[in-house]
Amino acid sequence: MSDLILHHHDPSPFAEKVRLALGLKGLAWQSVQIPMVMPKPALTALTGGYRKTPVLQIGADVYCDTRHIVRELERRFPGPSLFPGGTEGVALALGYWSDTALFQPGAALSMGTNEQIPAPVLEDRMAFFDFLEDDDLRAPPDHFFSQFAAGLAQLDQMLADGRPWLLGDAPGWADLACFSPVWMCRGNIAGGDELLAPLARLRDWEARVAALGHGERSELDAEAALGIAREAKPSTGPQVAEGAWPRLAAGSRVRVAPDDYGRDPTCGELLVLDAGEIAILRDDASLGRVAIHFPRAGYRVDPLP
Repeated sequence: MSDLILHHHDPSPFAEKVRLALGLKGLAWQSVQIPMVMPKPALTALTGGYRKTPVLQIGADVYCDTRHIVRELERRFPGPSLFPGGTEGVALALGYWSDTALFQPGAALSMGTNEQIPAPVLEDRMAFFDFLEDDDLRAPPDHFFSQFAAGLAQLDQMLADGRPWLLGDAPGWADLACFSPVWMCRGNIAGGDELLAPLARLRDWEARVAALGHGERSELDAEAALGIAREAKPSTGPQVAEGAWPRLAAGSRVRVAPDDYGRDPTCGELLVLDAGEIAILRDDASLGRVAIHFPRAGYRVDPLP
């Protein structure tokens, strides 16, 4: 049985990034399907409030945000690398571009043009994505089509010199992160195939990324995953870097939340704080002690009284 447990739902474009990362590394993992809308009781028990998809569980350690999940996968399973040739910095930066310049207009088009999205899911996402207003979905989608198409054209141009992957001769996180909105386009945007049709280089690259697969997947019940957390202990000790912002000591009571959207906070005792990571310990009545890990970039950490 694999130690890697991914809490996700199959339609999630962000979860698709991690599924492909597991495929690139050829890893076995267990899949726990979570609801697409709140409430998500098993996930909330693990994270203490964080609700974005996906979440990676390894025993009693819970890793939030795809940027942090892939860095943890790389740390534990260094080969094949998600950052070949020392490309971690540029790959993460390109992933941020994809999450904003491509994902945000793509999300607007998914919700505004796809009549198959159930009403409860649409209502949930509109409350969740604070970069969108109700009026955005009532207006003609021309602006969002223009922005999404511009991003796709940039991706196609990145491949203009004939390289097989965005950063060179080997696949990596840059490809998986930028593939995610293209995958979303195929499945969720009305007219998405027409948007991609003229971009031959992008379509060939898309097929190469998809062929990486998802590794060795098996299914796991949510209660079984919680049982694994209950029987384990967090693997990380206190690590607060000197000079880290804010100036807090290990053990301080803090709250951590994303600073873009989905700002549901998680509260607990500060465990790790440095340039790359925030981690906190929290005690759950049903699970015991769990460590929740976040990337430093893109997250607020604030002291609690």
